[in-house]
Amino acid sequence: MTRKRIISLVVGLLCLIPSMAGPLSAQEEDLRSTAPNVFLDCSRRLCDMDYIRTEITFVNYMRDRENADVHVLITRRTTGSGGYEYTLNFMGLKEYEGRDSTLKYFSKSTDTEAQIREGMVKTLKQGLIPYVSDTPLSEYITVSYEKSTAEETPTVTSDKWDYWVFSFSLSGNMDLEQMSKQYRYSISLSANRTTEASKFSFWVNTNYRRRKYDIDEEEEIISVRDRKMVYSQWVKSINDHWSAGAGIHLYSSSYDNADIFATIGPAVEYNIFPYEQSTRRELRIQYRLQYTYRQYNEITIFDKILENLFQQSLNVTLEIKEPWGSAGLRLEGSNYLHDFSKNNLQFEAGLSVRVFKGLSFGIDGEYARVRDQLSLPREGASKDEILLELKQLATSYDFSLNLRLNYRFGSIYNNIVNPRFGNR
Repeated sequence: MTRKRIISLVVGLLCLIPSMAGPLSAQEEDLRSTAPNVFLDCSRRLCDMDYIRTEITFVNYMRDRENADVHVLITRRTTGSGGYEYTLNFMGLKEYEGRDSTLKYFSKSTDTEAQIREGMVKTLKQGLIPYVSDTPLSEYITVSYEKSTAEETPTVTSDKWDYWVFSFSLSGNMDLEQMSKQYRYSISLSANRTTEASKFSFWVNTNYRRRKYDIDEEEEIISVRDRKMVYSQWVKSINDHWSAGAGIHLYSSSYDNADIFATIGPAVEYNIFPYEQSTRRELRIQYRLQYTYRQYNEITIFDKILENLFQQSLNVTLEIKEPWGSAGLRLEGSNYLHDFSKNNLQFEAGLSVRVFKGLSFGIDGEYARVRDQLSLPREGASKDEILLELKQLATSYDFSLNLRLNYRFGSIYNNIVNPRFGNR
């Protein structure tokens, strides 16, 4: 059989595959005609779409918002205990216009993936019931009430840890090849306490990586990067818009020519929107003033082995999540008080938009104008150190850009779950 005939046969078989699927059952047709059409606006990182479609079968899942009767926008933020607060915004469209509601689901830091998705589905069902109550499907819906015991509903006085959460992690890996070997380990320890009135965080981390290259008839090359960090911050809530705090930062890094950097200073922040709206929108303006003691591994390009510095920074952050998409922007400027020419300006922006039915567009980028590299070693970096990324290099800017364009067309329904051969 010639190659041309084989290709024709394969193409013909692929064209026949869709016709092998049987027609929709009468029950499925009835479901589509009576159930509310729902657009679930949630990334796969937050939601198990297949599980949701399997557990909640009394609605139709739309591929695009334009075909939906209900838009469900799901966002999350970290809680003080290390878990997550999921916010489910139900927005009525078309005949349900104006019928909006918001529900919240809280997961614990110890919850498994199965427990989180079960809790998410339970909350999602509660929010969808009002939209189903006006359809013929309502006669098939039953509501049950599970009474909680006192032990299942802890109060403030029952928290024996007083909102403190501790975490310890240890990781390592080894990658061996004939001509190269790599070893790495990381150790982290954290302690956090979060209440409505204040927030305290403490974090310690050490990261070590060693690479060895055996090149024929040449001297072996060894690459070592070592970094240690201690960070602590305390934040006080003043009101719905204002907060203040202070932080301490200890840092050591072979890459940044840092034997020991010790930084301490206060900060104040104002949010244009109330903090309670942070899952949907926030515009925060933060000012910091810091003192830094620096001791370097090598003499710097400014002939310093140690120095005392004062630095100030201003940060403006905008985050918006709406039915049309999301947008984010961050602008930060900083400078050293002894020499204003030693400064740094960073700009980050991201945008994701549903242009029209089926078409979405995304762009994000970062730009930094760098004028504050005080720790660069006077001796510079060797060729090996540059190639192995062992030392920071001099630069006047840093820029990156990402573009995304996606267009989908075809069936508007997204109800079917078929796990065979994976989810590709």
